[in-house]
Amino acid sequence: MTTLDTHPAQAPETTGPAPYRWRWPALFVILAGSVMELLDATVTNIAGPTMRADLGGGTSMIQWLGAAYTLAMTAGLLTGGRLGDIVGRRRMFLIGATGFVVGSLLCAVSFSPETVIAARVVQGLFGAAMVPQGLGMMREMFPPTELRAALGMFGPVMGLSAIGGPILAGWLADADLLGTGWRMIFLINLPVGLATLAAALRFLPASRPARSLTLDLPGAALASLGTLLVVFPLVQGREYGWPAWAFAMMAASAAVFALFGRYETRRSGRGRDPLVAPSLFRKRSFVGGLFTGTIYFSAFTGFGLVFNLYTQLGLGYSPLKAGLAGVPLSVGMIVGMGLVQALRGHGRRLLHAGALIMTTGVIALLLILGAEAGPWQFAPALLVTGVGSGLIMGPYFEIALAGVEPHEMGSASGTLTALQQVGAALGVALLGTVFFGATGGDPTAAARQTFWVVAGMVALTFLAGFLLPRQGREDAEPGH
Repeated sequence: MTTLDTHPAQAPETTGPAPYRWRWPALFVILAGSVMELLDATVTNIAGPTMRADLGGGTSMIQWLGAAYTLAMTAGLLTGGRLGDIVGRRRMFLIGATGFVVGSLLCAVSFSPETVIAARVVQGLFGAAMVPQGLGMMREMFPPTELRAALGMFGPVMGLSAIGGPILAGWLADADLLGTGWRMIFLINLPVGLATLAAALRFLPASRPARSLTLDLPGAALASLGTLLVVFPLVQGREYGWPAWAFAMMAASAAVFALFGRYETRRSGRGRDPLVAPSLFRKRSFVGGLFTGTIYFSAFTGFGLVFNLYTQLGLGYSPLKAGLAGVPLSVGMIVGMGLVQALRGHGRRLLHAGALIMTTGVIALLLILGAEAGPWQFAPALLVTGVGSGLIMGPYFEIALAGVEPHEMGSASGTLTALQQVGAALGVALLGTVFFGATGGDPTAAARQTFWVVAGMVALTFLAGFLLPRQGREDAEPGH
């Protein structure tokens, strides 16, 4: 899942040309693209076991369905926003939406684990080209008096999508419409995507490219390689009996990230645009935000995957029933983020309270796991877990960006947005591996072991939170 970063690099101008005439229809086009991407980021958590039963492959195939998408999204996000500045945001949105539809079609016609995973990479790359263009276009279209209201629409729309997405995926997988089975979860993107493209051609404004900007492709390649060197052995190492090359790859990732840091420093020193401003890593608040975010996003994403796996592989739920069982988690997260809006002045204390509440919910859930438990028994613990997660997520970006200078804001916010995808990929790899490695014929025992790991990760999030400043930025916009 990609959140639309809403931290402006500079304050909006208070004067300027008349507002764009079709700004509100254009906003709904941007929302449609974001919803389409959000839904496809999570559908395989529900449909994964069904897809594996049809296509074959090992248990790691289920992990790669999500990890391949998020890794590709990460790689694309590192350059997607900058490409919009260079060639025009409307053009990049159209390219991204077109590629996303093509990727969805490739997923639907896949005939093996390798082909569907490759198609998920295509989806992720083009989704990363599409989604980052929205905020830039909104700043161009809306006057300051309307921008906050426009940004505020993302929260409810994304919240409803988070609730409805798993239900829709489960229903489509179960309904077997026209004999398509799980493939309909991707085929549905064709009419939606084509309608979005038609509306984009009609309503999105053309933007003037900034030709003076340059891409940092070597930096993006190094960052993507470093992440892949961690995720690949975590996903595949267990199936191959943890050979030496798995640990060598993880060790090599540290060297690649060190090389990335050195390259970015040299590039910045030459007066060229770096992918990540090196000065950010000298700020304790930002580095603390990186640690806190990586742990939290890994824990939350991996938790959702493992719960869906447990309900289907352990309890025999259908995809639709599994999707419905997880709804309280999404509802709780929406409630938690709503509480953040009312309690914003408490800053870092909200994040710490959220970590404690989320840990309580996870422990409560693992204590009631078993064949006798059903969706209604899971609901209270999932609701508490979701509320805690929302209290962490709500203030996170504002607090992590508190010590960032205005000229660093674009680089910092883009890095944190990409980090969300990195954390998601790590969570799927790490916690999926814990679950499948501990199964041994007893999914309940495996789920308990995995949820204890989740509880420990959330406790680490609480501790890492002390590296963050007490309050967030006063000029941060809502609607992550």
